[in-house]
Amino acid sequence: MEMGMSLQEHNDRKAKSYKMLLWFGMISMFMMFAGLTSAYVVSTSRPDWLNDFVLPNAFIISTAVIILSSITFHMAKNAMKKGNRELTTTLLLVTLGLGIGFVAAQFYGFSQVIAEGYYFTGAESTVTTSFLYIVAVLHLAHLFAGIIVLLIVIYNHFKQKYNSSQTLGIELGAMFWHFLDILWVYLFLFFYFY
Repeated sequence: MEMGMSLQEHNDRKAKSYKMLLWFGMISMFMMFAGLTSAYVVSTSRPDWLNDFVLPNAFIISTAVIILSSITFHMAKNAMKKGNRELTTTLLLVTLGLGIGFVAAQFYGFSQVIAEGYYFTGAESTVTTSFLYIVAVLHLAHLFAGIIVLLIVIYNHFKQKYNSSQTLGIELGAMFWHFLDILWVYLFLFFYFY
């Protein structure tokens, strides 16, 4: 630590650096998905494109679940800032349950896509559904990373590494979780309306 810099100034700079790194990572991830959705738009002019494909209702349910999980994570962060450990614990565990519920709804949605006769590869696959699978699987991979982050936040919370004045880990976890939420809502609306 530099001479003359207080511990609070050092912690503030550290927090700002971590948040900036997270922003760069999230922007990079968004650019990847923007590229995929752009490729999707370009591919719609192909003669083998499915124009009558409809997303199953499970994806609507999963979207509501992930939005709710973002709200509970935000409430958990606020509860910790107010020093309410018990409420923070409850809200973090509810967020984890909702995250797992989102994944379950996604898998159920894909089982509905398969039941309609659309596959990722093979004779029954189409360019349309292959795009859907690729984008959703990439998002699920990022969500698994988000669940790992959430598990680390929960672990650190139980180890009492956070308090009303030290919430950096929860803040970073919540930022990433909100990003995943916003990213899925963008993808869902894109596939639903385009």
